Amino acid sequence: MTKFFKLPAHWWANSLPLLACLPLLSEPATSDWGLLALSAIALLMAVQLAVFHAEIIAHRLGEPFGTLVLALAITVIEVALIISVMLGGTDPRSALARDTVFATVMIICNGVVGLCLLAGAIRHRILVFRIDGTGSALAVLTALTTLTLVLPEFTTSTAGPTYAPAQMIFAGLMALVLYAVFVFVQTIRHKDLFLNDAAGDADQTARPDNRRSLLSLLLLVISLVAVVGLAKQLAPAIERAVAFANAPPSLVGILIALLVLLPETQAALGAALRNRMQTSLNLALGSALATIGLTIPSVVAVALWMDLPLILGLPPKEIVLLTLTLVISTMTLASGRATLLQGAVHLVVFAAFLFLAIVP
Repeated sequence: MTKFFKLPAHWWANSLPLLACLPLLSEPATSDWGLLALSAIALLMAVQLAVFHAEIIAHRLGEPFGTLVLALAITVIEVALIISVMLGGTDPRSALARDTVFATVMIICNGVVGLCLLAGAIRHRILVFRIDGTGSALAVLTALTTLTLVLPEFTTSTAGPTYAPAQMIFAGLMALVLYAVFVFVQTIRHKDLFLNDAAGDADQTARPDNRRSLLSLLLLVISLVAVVGLAKQLAPAIERAVAFANAPPSLVGILIALLVLLPETQAALGAALRNRMQTSLNLALGSALATIGLTIPSVVAVALWMDLPLILGLPPKEIVLLTLTLVISTMTLASGRATLLQGAVHLVVFAAFLFLAIVP
């Protein structure tokens, strides 16, 4: 955890969550760029504050609960953004959940992991992590992505890359159950498999007291409320900007994923630079698992309840990129050691993902 936990939280960390809610008092038009810019700044501030207070709570709970709190906080933000955009646009966003979940997996497994491996290896030459924990997380991620993003392309109950209602319910329940089992293993049954081995790796900063932790919990909730409301305000403007640039609609999902993963990228990169690669991987892979395990059941429930179309199956090009990502991730994590070469490989795949998203 970062060193500012040695001191009580600054006044700005306590007051800014309420300030971030102020733009919610108005409803800017899609042509009012001044108010939209203010809402965007407030949204970024609310995301940062949410993760700031989540880190305080995480530091109070300790590992591996700490990384779980961060992953859940970020996933709640992402689910709120997806549902807000799905319900806030002028026409159904049937593929938004698929695009955002796929973008999150690609950004985390290639962008975040690649950046952490490259930066950490430049400073520490060889990075060491636990094969047991990272391998089990990757196995769960492979199963979840296949069930929710690949298999719908090949089912025959409905036309196109979609699930029938019964299949959606099954996929949503299985994703939730598998993620719940992973959390149980990570936090209770085999939590030692997800802890750092280095003797000097433990965080020596003083833990926040109960009063500070409860205050951060309240401010975390306020920050998340601000994120939900501001995202709903900005949803039409985001889609208009993407359409104006003649960019593919899937770019909306990538923008949402990049937005909510920025704070986590900072946390994972900081851990890698401190030679805590296991913590970095716990953050990254845990967030990817939480994204699928919680987002898919949530959007399935909303789609069935609101009678909205929901496309989950990936096109062939994206399936190739996903398969390449999972294969490379398996090879990277197989030995428990990594150098900057593995980081460079992941970043090249991430660059290909971004380029092909803009120039399909």
